[in-house]
Amino acid sequence: MTKATDLAAMIGTEVGLSKWIEIDQKRIDAFADATEDWQFIHVDPEAAKQTPFGGTIAHGFLTLSLLSAMTYDANPPLDGTVMGVNYGFDKLRFLSPVRAGSKVRGRFKLVSADNKGSDGGVTRWLIKHEVTVEIEGSEKPALIAEWLGMQMVQDPA
Repeated sequence: MTKATDLAAMIGTEVGLSKWIEIDQKRIDAFADATEDWQFIHVDPEAAKQTPFGGTIAHGFLTLSLLSAMTYDANPPLDGTVMGVNYGFDKLRFLSPVRAGSKVRGRFKLVSADNKGSDGGVTRWLIKHEVTVEIEGSEKPALIAEWLGMQMVQDPA
């Protein structure tokens, strides 16, 4: 595990690479049902064949939602973390569609780590990662983002 005191030395470096996650049609359909976004390019393979995509593609928000699983795999929490919360994004761009049957993974680079103070023996760290979601076999990524997370870390005794 990484200590919060080590974060400054890691800024600007790649800190994690997740495993590949398959984006099959079943996952796309389940996401469509959860979000009520049944646009044909996601859920109708026959109609989607007639588009420039040549078949169904994942929702951009599906790809984005997998960042949580990717970070759990690639970036273990800081030593002494009590909890972490999603704090949002500074930048987000969807660059390339993810076709059904593709695999994606996240590459994480630490951009900043700001100590936001301590309260009740817990220090809040605002962590920013540059995240690139790669598509297996493709040079162009699915998305790039600057993702913010707040980790609450138990102060050393």
